Amino acid sequence: VQLQASGGGLVQTGDSLTLSCAVSGAALDYFAVGWLRQAPGKEREVVSSVISDGSTYYADSVKGRFTISRDNTKNTVYLQMNSLKPEDTAVYYCAARRSVGSRYYIENPRAADFALWGQGTQVTVSS
Repeated sequence: VQLQASGGGLVQTGDSLTLSCAVSGAALDYFAVGWLRQAPGKEREVVSSVISDGSTYYADSVKGRFTISRDNTKNTVYLQMNSLKPEDTAVYYCAARRSVGSRYYIENPRAADFALWGQGTQVTVSS
């Protein structure tokens, strides 16, 4: 199973970006997927996650601004990021764990919970 993240870039405060995570090698239906980020000098944190039934988790810092969605027909998970702030600047990663029916990955998930990782995509928000 491979994950391919894309969509990062350099934007200004208040702009929007959509990140995509394409999953190959297995059906997305069987995975919980998360978007995580790591800023320089900081620990990797879970920004958002979605489980097989579409239920979601958001970190407090992005609630109301970011939206995670999954398209099982395209085997892709998206992260729509609106009202971006300079503190959103980080390398963003998508990660997954095989899971069906468990709500664990939307109940205070941790980076260590995810077993499969894609490469990161840089998001830079200028002030």
